[in-house]
Amino acid sequence: MIQRITGLFALWTVLGTALAWFVPELFLWVADGSVKPFGQSMIAVLLGIIMLGMGLTLSVEDFHRVLAMPGPVVAGVVLQFTIMPLAGIAIATLSALPAGLAVGLVLVSCCPGGTASNVVAFLARANLALSVTMTMASTLVAIALTPLLTGWLAGVFVEVDRWNLFREMVAVVLIPVVAGVALNRLFPRAVEPIARYSPLVSIIAVILIVAAIIAKSKALIIEHAGILLLAVLLLHLAGFGFGYILARLLKLREQDRRTISIEVGMQNSGLGSSLASTPAFAAQFAQPIQAALAPVPSAISSIYHVVIGSLLAAWWRRRAPDGEE
Repeated sequence: MIQRITGLFALWTVLGTALAWFVPELFLWVADGSVKPFGQSMIAVLLGIIMLGMGLTLSVEDFHRVLAMPGPVVAGVVLQFTIMPLAGIAIATLSALPAGLAVGLVLVSCCPGGTASNVVAFLARANLALSVTMTMASTLVAIALTPLLTGWLAGVFVEVDRWNLFREMVAVVLIPVVAGVALNRLFPRAVEPIARYSPLVSIIAVILIVAAIIAKSKALIIEHAGILLLAVLLLHLAGFGFGYILARLLKLREQDRRTISIEVGMQNSGLGSSLASTPAFAAQFAQPIQAALAPVPSAISSIYHVVIGSLLAAWWRRRAPDGEE
């Protein structure tokens, strides 16, 4: 039952954002600062829950898979942090996006792969083990690379505090993931029933984050709809397309090509929204309106990548990879 529900994550994301668009007051509490669990913003807490859930589903043995398939994992992670950031800065520059949208687009392009990619990889008859391993590896590498790449590339538009971004990555990614892995290691029997529901909880949390950004930024989205929607669409098409093409040039097998295409094309948009929504990140902009625009590309990204990923999965599912019946 849980697998069936999580398998329809694209539908839930679209429905959630549509509801936020037409009835924004249902989700504003997530982003307006009125609810602050433990003194933290609701978006940051939800992202922490997502990362904790990811950690609960991992074991120490999962990290050994990196050693078992080093070639595809390294190739996939390298492509993740080259294709998307380069596409992000190129599209932001050529589209002449306002500073807030440009920085937001670069930020989401520098984020690691999203956990929803594992579901798409399964549906696409790709290499699920590689997908899970790449998501884990890119998430851990992103703790350092996301601040560095964002600061370097987005520095064209506004000076980005890389150290602050690094602290945020440690707080909302590293600590929850490590805590989840530790709990799974120390208390496997207690964690097992919780981990079974963590994908569903993660999907709900992502939808809440994205819907809240959509609800809060509705007027800004309407104002910049044309260029914004095109820019984010081009970003994800570049990720899916070049991810597959370059994996093919590296002579990886078909299952691995599909996996890398999916992992590169699907970003952790919840992380991008969370980082762009922090007061410290907003303070980097000279104008409040630009700070308000920064989280919007991540919210739009979450819709695009699940829709494109789902369409690709439906296409690939009907075509068996080489050597598979």
